[in-house]
Amino acid sequence: MINPASEHDLQAYADGELPEERQAAVAAWLADHPEDAERIENYRRLAAELRSTYEGVLDEPVPERLQRALRPSRTRRFAMVAAWIAFGAALGGILGWQFHSMQPNPAAGTEAASALARRAAVAHATYSPEVRHPVEVGADQEAHLVTWLSKRLGTQLRAPKLEGVGYSLVGGRLLPGEQGPVAHFMYQCNRGTRVTLYVRSDMASNRSTAFRYTREGTVGVFYWVDGKSGYALSSGDISKEDLLNVANAAYQQLNPP
Repeated sequence: MINPASEHDLQAYADGELPEERQAAVAAWLADHPEDAERIENYRRLAAELRSTYEGVLDEPVPERLQRALRPSRTRRFAMVAAWIAFGAALGGILGWQFHSMQPNPAAGTEAASALARRAAVAHATYSPEVRHPVEVGADQEAHLVTWLSKRLGTQLRAPKLEGVGYSLVGGRLLPGEQGPVAHFMYQCNRGTRVTLYVRSDMASNRSTAFRYTREGTVGVFYWVDGKSGYALSSGDISKEDLLNVANAAYQQLNPP
C-alpha cells in the first residue's frame, strides 16, 4: 500500500501520469478511502471539463492572413528552430533546458502564471461546494494552519484578513501542485458565498506578473506573481467587480508597498 499521506501519488494517478506498476496500489488504497476517491474523481471530472472547453482552440487552423504575413526569411528561421527543437527532444531535452536556463523567457513566466490560475480554478470548483469537509484545518486553529502550510511550502505565509470586504476565514488545506505543495485558504461571507486563495511558492523561474483576471469555465480568477510566490483568488458565485474588491484587499496585505 502507498503512504496515505502521499499526495504526489494521488495527483499523478488523477492526471494519468502514475507509472503502471503503481496504479494498482493506488487504486486499492482509494478503494478503502472513499472520501479521497471522490475527491480524485472530482478532480478528474473538472480537468476533463476544462480540457473539453478549450481543446477545440488547439485544432483551429492558422488564419490565412497570418500565414501570408510570414516572410520567407522568417519562415526559414521558424523551420530551423523547429528542427533544433526536434533534435533537442531526441536528446531528452537536455540541451534545450540548458539553453533555456541561460536566457530570460518572459513567455514561460506568463505561461506558468496562466497555469497557476487554471489550477486555482479547479481547486476552487472542487472544494468550495463541500459542506462537511471544505478544509483540512479550520479557522479556529489559524495559527497552526499558517505555521503548518508555511513549513510545507518553505516560506512564510499569511492568511489575509478579509473581514473588511465581508469575508471570514473558514480554514485551509494542503494541495499537490505542479512542482511541490500548494496552500489553499477558503473564506466565506454571511450569505454563504465562498472565495479561495491558492498560493504557490515555487515560481522562482518566472518574472513577476501584474494583477490579471481570467475566467475558467464558471470560475473567475484574479492572479499575480511576486518573486517566488504565486497567488490566485477565485470565486464562481460573485461578480468580477466584487471579486476584484476582495482580491485587492488580499493583494494589499500580501504585497505591501
